[in-house]
Amino acid sequence: MKIAPQQRIYVCFFLFAVSLGALLSRMPDLQVALGVNKSELGLTLIGAAIGALISLTLSSPLIARLGARTTAFITVLGTSALLSLVPWIGAAPVVFCVLFVEGLLAGALEINLNVEIDRIEAQLGRGVMNRAHGFWSLGFFVTALVSSVVRQAGISMELHLAATFVTVLVIGIWAISGMRNAPARIALHEGKAPLVALPTWGLMPLCVIGIAAFLVEGAGIDWSAIYMRDVFSVEPFIGGLGLTLFTFCMALARLFVDPLVDRFGARAVATMLLVLSATGICAVSGAPHPYIALAGFALMGAGCSAVYPLAVSAAAQRTDRAAYLNVAALGQMSFVVFFLAPPLLGFIAEHAGIRTSYLVCLPLIIYALFSAKALATRRAAGGGSAATARSVNG
Repeated sequence: MKIAPQQRIYVCFFLFAVSLGALLSRMPDLQVALGVNKSELGLTLIGAAIGALISLTLSSPLIARLGARTTAFITVLGTSALLSLVPWIGAAPVVFCVLFVEGLLAGALEINLNVEIDRIEAQLGRGVMNRAHGFWSLGFFVTALVSSVVRQAGISMELHLAATFVTVLVIGIWAISGMRNAPARIALHEGKAPLVALPTWGLMPLCVIGIAAFLVEGAGIDWSAIYMRDVFSVEPFIGGLGLTLFTFCMALARLFVDPLVDRFGARAVATMLLVLSATGICAVSGAPHPYIALAGFALMGAGCSAVYPLAVSAAAQRTDRAAYLNVAALGQMSFVVFFLAPPLLGFIAEHAGIRTSYLVCLPLIIYALFSAKALATRRAAGGGSAATARSVNG
């Protein structure tokens, strides 16, 4: 079956989220299997953050040489394979090492898919970045919904993640095999690209925006099931609804927000979404009833939905250096936070309570609101033209 180039990227985002979401939805079970507390579980999961940081810093030149298709094969299928191994490992230090390697692949996947979808977006002359990330969120929603049923049925982690990997393998081979490299944007920067991608001063406001979005996303995805279990002692199906609602609202917003961005501009949309995130966090932190908490998770999902994709588009359209370097640098500061959220929130939850841990996100969201001026007020015609890049650069 012939599918459009952007749809192949959609599938890759979806499959990565399905693999990662399957593991994250089993965090309560993994905690019990490893025999660790919340803080120790968070420290175990930090292996992925370290690997992602190294990859986001150093892998850009290698990705440029390998191309989108080869990189997608290695990263999409490789991350799924490694994540499926985690339930079979009974020792936290070994899980840390496996997640470190998974993080290396995840960082490269992040750069590869975002740069490729930005190039396709430029070809199409319309926004598809948010929709691509919408399929990431859709993948989390699907796996959260399935996982709620799977956990309620008492199916083991091992079987659950093994079945997930087989599914990803079959669909991934079909989707990635037909992928072709999209033409690069016209190079408006000068000079030789550095081997190490580091954030520039002009990129820092976008990094703040991305960090805020990923911290909220990490808080919603990683700890929602444990929050519902510990705070309200609900059964597994209800406990899984926090993650399900979070990912559903995130996916829904991402899939349909691009026309709003085209009409009102990235700055206005990001501001509205950040306010929604703050509202959801306050609801979760002070929820007197499970249904209030579930509503809060839904608001958090919708609120952080398109914020990071908007920052990615702005970074890719900057004219100071190659797009993959700016995307990689943004990823260092934001994508890693997605993996750092578990140990950070776990440490706070262990010592101050899990309700308090969610309030940590609020100061960063407020800072991101002041940084939203780094985003363009309108998308220029041509879906990524030099005019848009100049607007993004301020």
